[in-house]
Amino acid sequence: MDAPLKPAETALARPRARVPVAAPEPLERLEIALLLEALHYRHGYDFRGYALPFLARRVRRRVQEEGVRTISGLQEKVLRDAEAMGRLILGLSVPTTSMFRDPGFYRGLRERVLPVLRTYPVIRIWHAGCSSGEEVYSLAILLLEEGLYGRSRLYATDVQPSLLQRASQGVVELEAARRWEEAYREAGGRHRLDRYYTAQGTRAVLAPELRANVMFAQHNLVTDASFNEFNLILCRNVLMYFDAPLQQRAHGLLCDSLVRFGFLGLGRRETVGGPEAERRYALLDLHEKLYRKVA
Repeated sequence: MDAPLKPAETALARPRARVPVAAPEPLERLEIALLLEALHYRHGYDFRGYALPFLARRVRRRVQEEGVRTISGLQEKVLRDAEAMGRLILGLSVPTTSMFRDPGFYRGLRERVLPVLRTYPVIRIWHAGCSSGEEVYSLAILLLEEGLYGRSRLYATDVQPSLLQRASQGVVELEAARRWEEAYREAGGRHRLDRYYTAQGTRAVLAPELRANVMFAQHNLVTDASFNEFNLILCRNVLMYFDAPLQQRAHGLLCDSLVRFGFLGLGRRETVGGPEAERRYALLDLHEKLYRKVA
């Protein structure tokens, strides 16, 4: 969930060509598999169903940054060094995010979802894979501006405790908050984004009212079960890192957690699954991946 780029010279602002990721060799595949088994056995984190190209890229980065020569060397280090283990888990947890990322998605929520949620006395929302919370607070601002925050209960979950702790503090970099002003306006923002935070040095402290109805908790889409029924579930840019069987499991969990006629928001590169899954949803917005459960 990358933050918008700062204004720059034309040559620097052009999109960069995507660098191909080398496919893992058989030995590297084995080393990654053994590393993930050790991680699951020792600490209970299960990344075994994540897409291999994503894992290989992140694991190679940890090998380089930890100063070891091989993935086997990384496994030895993280099993004996708790801080190195924490860095590995964080590196595999996809902690990239920004406020009002994909502004069109938030416009879609304003125009197509919130008018329906307005008819409910209590609105339960689950933000699965919330990372460090920027998108949770974006939704809180949206609900506040639409007069729905007071009757909304937001459950924000992630697999990584350190990210949840950071999210619960409601503090972001001031420079980043200023960059997000344009995305906020494009999302239909009715004021200025700085209305919702106070500058303190290099930090932007979000307004306490944005945190009042948010509960942050640890939850793993890979291993944990449903814990409530929700009117709206956001799980954006998370499932694309899973392999097909794990995506199917996560989709089942999300669907079971939605009330009938509840709404689901995914990332632009994600879908609800195959034909059988598609029959359970009505498509509201193909580009922004907004769905409504109908069966």
